[in-house]
Amino acid sequence: MLLKEYRICMPLTVDEYKIGQLYMISKHSHEQSDRGEGVEVVQNEPFQDPHHGNGQFTEKRVYLNSKLPSWARAVVPKIFYVTEKAWNYYPYTITEYTCSFLPKFSIHIETKYEDNKGSNNSIFDNEAKDLEREVCFIDIACDEIPERYYKESEDPKHFKSEKTGRGQLREGWRDSHQPIMCSYKLVTVKFEVWGLQTRVEQFVHKVVRDILLIGHRQAFAWVDEWYDMTMDDVREYEKSMHEQTNIKVCSQHSPTLDDIEGHAQTSVCRLFKASCPPYVKQTRKPICQTLKMLGPQPPVKT
Repeated sequence: MLLKEYRICMPLTVDEYKIGQLYMISKHSHEQSDRGEGVEVVQNEPFQDPHHGNGQFTEKRVYLNSKLPSWARAVVPKIFYVTEKAWNYYPYTITEYTCSFLPKFSIHIETKYEDNKGSNNSIFDNEAKDLEREVCFIDIACDEIPERYYKESEDPKHFKSEKTGRGQLREGWRDSHQPIMCSYKLVTVKFEVWGLQTRVEQFVHKVVRDILLIGHRQAFAWVDEWYDMTMDDVREYEKSMHEQTNIKVCSQHSPTLDDIEGHAQTSVCRLFKASCPPYVKQTRKPICQTLKMLGPQPPVKT
């Protein structure tokens, strides 16, 4: 398990970002969905929790095989997606990522939003007070993003909002800018497979950091598009984007159950070969052959 806390400041208020984050997620998902990869929205509906109150529950499938490094593609099936489940009780959210093909893999993210510049060191005391973790500040203006994702129009150093007058952020902007808010994200990555755990968990955190940086930059750079929206407006926009995105993604994904089981079985063999120690090398082939001979197993009744 690898635990990190990310703090991302924004030149917005928490109330403003309630609209901005919904708009950004919907637009970003639509832009990133192409050629059968991207985000399929399975469920999006109101949800009530006895402790957190009213919220919104969403379930999505994130198809991203081509975005994996070559060593990761070698151990996952071609029909590969990650399931995202999110409970939004803004200004508190919970997001979980799992993969049925890799049962020992998971990402758990708890997010809290506050109107400050990332100065609350006890914000997760109830969740992780005694857990060792690295605190990582992400600067939307000055931190570098992967070159393939860079757009000058989404660069806070160059962008200036016509509706709010905010923008063209310079180094040190977090010390004096008003308004300012912070997204605090407690991110737990687990991949409990011998020989691959450290490599995968570090890689996933790098991807998470890049996504957080890009997403928060976009939320601010698109502020003039969502600033005048009401909650009803952004929910309607969200619904429209989900429908359009699903059409782009789902048309490429209609595998049969046999296809899925076959790919999953192959993935198990690959993962076993990649992770087992050298001294059992001579047993790998017969074990994988046995898995293939067994074929799909009937579900266990409970």
